[in-house]
Amino acid sequence: MSDDIYDDVIGTETEEMKREKVEMSVEIYESADHVRDHDISTEANTHQPPQQTGSDSVKIRSSRAAVVCLVLLCVLLLTAVIVLCVHIHTNYTNYTQETNQLLTKIKNLTEERDELMNENLSYKGDQLINQFSLLYKCIYYQSCFYYMSTETKNWTESRQDCIKRGADLIIINNREEQDFVKNITDKRQFWIGLTDIDEENRWEWVDGTNMTTGFWASKEPNGKRDENCAVTYLTKHPELTGWIDVKCDDAYQWICEKSILPFIRP
Repeated sequence: MSDDIYDDVIGTETEEMKREKVEMSVEIYESADHVRDHDISTEANTHQPPQQTGSDSVKIRSSRAAVVCLVLLCVLLLTAVIVLCVHIHTNYTNYTQETNQLLTKIKNLTEERDELMNENLSYKGDQLINQFSLLYKCIYYQSCFYYMSTETKNWTESRQDCIKRGADLIIINNREEQDFVKNITDKRQFWIGLTDIDEENRWEWVDGTNMTTGFWASKEPNGKRDENCAVTYLTKHPELTGWIDVKCDDAYQWICEKSILPFIRP
């Protein structure tokens, strides 16, 4: 009987042990499977490239849109600059043409005005000259008035009379003026503004300049210290053509001269 009981115990332990072994084997297999599945998942995650998220895609699209907008803005700005330059160039060309046209018109108007003014001034000037000549019994020649006296005085008194008239005794500068005097005097004797009273043989005009061109008669001047003033001719010596030196106290007619150039020059 005891043997039976022992056998039952052994048999019982043996079944329990078997069952425990089976359960342990199942757990071991399950653990091994779990570990294998974990390793495979890890390896797959390691080799698989990272996936992009939704926020990253939005950022990329936003950046591309910003670049496109910037390019379009640059194109629009460049277009506006070109249009503005063309507009400015066109306006400048038109302005230059208008300016040149205005300048041409101004020039033409100025020339016309000057012509009219010159004509009017010339006409009025001729009128004034004629009136002055008639009033003061003067002769007008090459921008100068010439007054010929009808009475006679010595050289100093004759010059004083000219100065009172705002003029002076005539100064003969060239052959043209000498011929003019010859014609208006008709070889009559008139004082001229020439003397060597300050220094013998240094003939000087009344304006203080030395005589450089003289139209003396033959062998004149020859009066030395006694004859220090000049006349155009001597009636008592018709064979002498030209200036004659005579005594300054003698009495002759005289010629006054007054230039109008200082009054018309700007």
